[in-house]
Amino acid sequence: MFFNLMKKVQMVSPDRALPDRDRVMPVPPQHFVNGAPMTPPFPDGMERALFGLGCFWGAERKFWETPGVWTTAVGYAGGYTANPTYEDVCTGRTGHNEVVLAVFDPARVSYDALLKVFWETHDPTQGMRQGNDIGTQYRSGIYVYSDAQRRAAEASRARFAEALRQAGYGAITTEIVDAPPFYYAEDYHQQYLAKVPYGYCGLGGTGVSCPVGVAAAE
Repeated sequence: MFFNLMKKVQMVSPDRALPDRDRVMPVPPQHFVNGAPMTPPFPDGMERALFGLGCFWGAERKFWETPGVWTTAVGYAGGYTANPTYEDVCTGRTGHNEVVLAVFDPARVSYDALLKVFWETHDPTQGMRQGNDIGTQYRSGIYVYSDAQRRAAEASRARFAEALRQAGYGAITTEIVDAPPFYYAEDYHQQYLAKVPYGYCGLGGTGVSCPVGVAAAE
């Protein structure tokens, strides 16, 4: 049992990853909650943010409830296998993380504000797990689409790390890397907690507030 647990929390090497799949996952034409399209092209002026913070069911709800977020989708990113299925990802042999894509209007909500949602919604000190969900697919990650997003993400990580340290938490394990290809998850995962209101949500924050924005920088 301990051996199996260790395998779940170790990243698979590229040469041992599952092979690519040819079939691209079909995507619903509309967001189940707000009716917006879930696939590009997105309206002019919209920006993308990509986060991994544990089981994507509860994580997606946090972002579609955020004012200024135009649409959301859940999927897989950060690994090696193209067009994976959920069953593939659960083997731990794709290297993928469960992630949320948030398409947002920067005139209505800042990337800093989305980072605050990200940090405060989960515990970023847990490594390859989030609560009872254990495995590489539940790791904490920020996948950036620009140099500006990277600077904001790294600055927020430094500030939140200090806040967590003062609250008695360990080091942050969140990865911050350039946004990799995003593979949409199956239809039934999209906006899952709107379709199944009492469905499972394994997320739990630390209760520590993340300082963001100009005031925090000062």
